[in-house]
Amino acid sequence: MATLAKKKCRPCEGGVDPLTREAAEELLKQLKPEWMLIDSGHMLATTYTFRDFVETINFVNKIAAVAEEEGHHPDLTISYSDVGVELSTHAIEGLSENDFIVAAKIDEIKK
Repeated sequence: MATLAKKKCRPCEGGVDPLTREAAEELLKQLKPEWMLIDSGHMLATTYTFRDFVETINFVNKIAAVAEEEGHHPDLTISYSDVGVELSTHAIEGLSENDFIVAAKIDEIKK
């Protein structure tokens, strides 16, 4: 089985059910422990902290490149030294494997 970070996102235009909370909790085990399920298991979120603004923005730019490559984009909240990342699949109003794939790829950036 391929690790999440090695998988590719598949287009999701709706018409499928979001992951159950149980399925999301299983995939969550493959991410860094800072990730959490929020909004009754419909969203995946974490915050990364950096030394300064330049480091923060460099990380955001790397996330943007991954998001574009995967065609799956997180919501980001940026402050001086923090980046909040929220993932959900809007087309299905919940989580899909794509959210966990992008989260794993972001974890790879911030080793």
